[in-house]
Amino acid sequence: MLRLLKLCCLGALCLSLNTVYAQKKKHIRQVEKLLDESELFSQIFTGFALYDMEQDTFLVQHEADKYYTPASNTKLFTLYASLKVLGDSIPTLLYQQTDTSLIFWGTGDPSFLNADLPSDSSVVQFLQNQEKQLHFSAHNFKEQRFGDGWAWDDYNYYFQAERSPFPIYGNVIRFTHERNQPFVEVFPAYFGNKIILDPKLPNRKPIFDRDWNSNTFRCNARALGRIKYERIIPFHYSDELFVRLLSDTIKRRVSVFDEAFLVDNVQPFYSNVPADSIYQRLMQESDNFIAEQLLLVCSNRLFGVQDTERTLDYFKESLLNDLPDEAIWVDGSGLSRYNLFTPRSIAKLLVQLYEIIPETRLFNILPAGGASGTIEDWYANEEGKTPYIFAKTGTLSNKHCLSGYVLTNTGKTLVFSFMNNNYIHGSKPVKREMQSILEYIRDNF
Repeated sequence: MLRLLKLCCLGALCLSLNTVYAQKKKHIRQVEKLLDESELFSQIFTGFALYDMEQDTFLVQHEADKYYTPASNTKLFTLYASLKVLGDSIPTLLYQQTDTSLIFWGTGDPSFLNADLPSDSSVVQFLQNQEKQLHFSAHNFKEQRFGDGWAWDDYNYYFQAERSPFPIYGNVIRFTHERNQPFVEVFPAYFGNKIILDPKLPNRKPIFDRDWNSNTFRCNARALGRIKYERIIPFHYSDELFVRLLSDTIKRRVSVFDEAFLVDNVQPFYSNVPADSIYQRLMQESDNFIAEQLLLVCSNRLFGVQDTERTLDYFKESLLNDLPDEAIWVDGSGLSRYNLFTPRSIAKLLVQLYEIIPETRLFNILPAGGASGTIEDWYANEEGKTPYIFAKTGTLSNKHCLSGYVLTNTGKTLVFSFMNNNYIHGSKPVKREMQSILEYIRDNF
């Protein structure tokens, strides 16, 4: 009798497991069907990967081995590399002292006097309190101001600030004009006398338009008096400009140090800006400038110089060598049209990212569906429930990607990567189609 009871229990368990397995297969087939039969996805290039970390297996792969332009999904790689190399320690400058001088150089840290990050005066006070002469060196900067594959004519827009050895004020200028006021507020104030009122500037041009290779700004005088206006424009960086801005800020003379010197007895100086506030800005606001500079900080930590290409080669060989497909990774931000990744490689990177940082901290850094960052208006959960999507967007003209984590109603955390290229009718239809599939996964997995 006991043996019969055991056999009955075993049979019931097998039947239950078979039912669960059948249900799982049914839902996987439904996701595959939604992808295969989507009228929208059939007209564009779409790749999708869904990965179960508990089972260590891909549940769904739809064109997941194909390469796509990732746009700002590239920042997931930058975040992973930064956490591995920098962790919570991002130095702002390195310095060396002689009998009469303090020579310092930047690490690439994007936080110094950056208005988009928590305010911190520690670096300013450190330099102000030095009794010795201050000399800035850019000897460690081996980079160009723009990355390979960037659009050259985006130089006038806030999202393409120039890379530099020691950023200051986020390497941008902020113009503010109140309606019917005769003046424009400029920050940093140093640039206030760089504005040329140009009544001949066409109405179609931006109200403030920077010259390509200088810090001269032309202003559309006809439009200026009529509207309230705010504009952020990158400035054209040079070492000479940096020391002028820094001298103005700390009220101390700083000179450019051009002589060769031995880099020994070097001391780092760290600001009080929390690393996670930098990572949050990187991910939630998709800050291109921070992405590029973080790679330079990594480079400086690894090699003592700021060299993006060398650093990416190192990362691809040491951190990304077990991805399913080779990463074609050329910048930190995703501005470059040369970046190419596959959905299944991004999914595996997200698994590695999940393994090196606690979930609570990771999800606090990433945008949350319906709650924060670049997906604040999308992928909202049912009212009163916590977000079910924590993911990074990536958008360029005719390209939109979303990769991250989906929390299901059964308590599972699944990894996904959605990559869409070459649509022609805007990103909203693409987002609606993705949202429909991700909601199905939330409700049925």
